[in-house]
Amino acid sequence: MTTARISGAGLGFRREMIPALKAGVPPPIDFFELAPENWAGMGGRSAKHLREFTERFPFVCHGLSLDLGGLRPLDVDLLERIGTFMRAHGMSLYTEHLSWCGDDGHLYDLLPIPCTGDAVRWVAGRIRQAQDILGLRLGIENASYYVAPPGAEMGEAEFIRAVIGEADCLLHLDVNNVYVNSRNFGFDPLAFIDALPLERTCYLHMAGHYVEPDGLLVDTHGAPVIDPVWALLDAVYARVGPQPTCLERDFNLPALDDLAGEVAQIAAAQGRCQPARKAT
Repeated sequence: MTTARISGAGLGFRREMIPALKAGVPPPIDFFELAPENWAGMGGRSAKHLREFTERFPFVCHGLSLDLGGLRPLDVDLLERIGTFMRAHGMSLYTEHLSWCGDDGHLYDLLPIPCTGDAVRWVAGRIRQAQDILGLRLGIENASYYVAPPGAEMGEAEFIRAVIGEADCLLHLDVNNVYVNSRNFGFDPLAFIDALPLERTCYLHMAGHYVEPDGLLVDTHGAPVIDPVWALLDAVYARVGPQPTCLERDFNLPALDDLAGEVAQIAAAQGRCQPARKAT
């Protein structure tokens, strides 16, 4: 199958959306994103439905359980299944969270990695192993977190830069995660973004979040994107250009037209962006 190029504005692909999408994909949607763990190796009606869309639209794989920061051996079987799945559907981009999510089993949560030199080398080695198996460069996503691990030897942005440099991988920049962390931990989101290796950016996420009664922000993917996050997206585009950007919505799903309206906002921001010129 021909590999499709990813560009424009996209939407997370969920089974609940399939009936509405089969009736007609709204024009703002250029591509879809899915979690390969939920689809690779699946047959029957679900596989048939997915094939109907991957033959018409580009898809991105965004992993949930590779456990790049964990101590267990990397799940080679999972990577091989994902590689086979991606080739079968013409998918060219696979991204994962810079986090750990396993112990004796899967923890179903994305936990922060201590920002240390040892962790840089450990995680980068696992990313390189994954890249060798898949035969492509991974995009590594900055994660939201709610407790900062002790023993930090560097800031989070410096840690991300070090991992990406050591692993020779790409940056998947989640704009809402930056905003959520900046509010919860009291830092300047733009200064954080400027400290990242933006030249490695391959992909962006936008999403909504929930505000707890005590003011804590929780990255839920269950609400509309708010104005400050839209403004942050404009600032990111001014720095990196209109990189392909996906709207994440995992529950409290509104009508497809409402989701398409947010995807259209992404497309509009891409259309008006003017990347900053490098000084000469």
